[in-house]
Amino acid sequence: MLDAVIITVSVTALLLAAWCGLAAYRDSPTKDWHFGGMAVVTLATLVQLVVSVVQLARGDRPEQGMAVFVAYLIGAACTIPAAAFMSLAERSRWGSAIVAAGGVILAVLELRLHDIWGGGHG
Repeated sequence: MLDAVIITVSVTALLLAAWCGLAAYRDSPTKDWHFGGMAVVTLATLVQLVVSVVQLARGDRPEQGMAVFVAYLIGAACTIPAAAFMSLAERSRWGSAIVAAGGVILAVLELRLHDIWGGGHG
């Protein structure tokens, strides 16, 4: 898998987490511009999904198994949209905290995807 894609998704997810974490700290719910940020991060995960499917179609295989890799890939693609829907249901500072947590979770999922693919080995 392309390291640049993992880095891009991870960095954008952590930036979103910091931004929404600051909003939660300031006692502010998610606003329209936060949803714009969520859309950017979601787009990055969709690019990652397409890149991964192309690599799998070419015959590249993750070191730690296809099922685990695909499960994490789908989970990564669903993390921010799920956080976005949950933040709509919780229109308080906790909605922002949910999205901040989603960004951190996505960054951790990206590290795990990198490891499953085999990026953790020389």
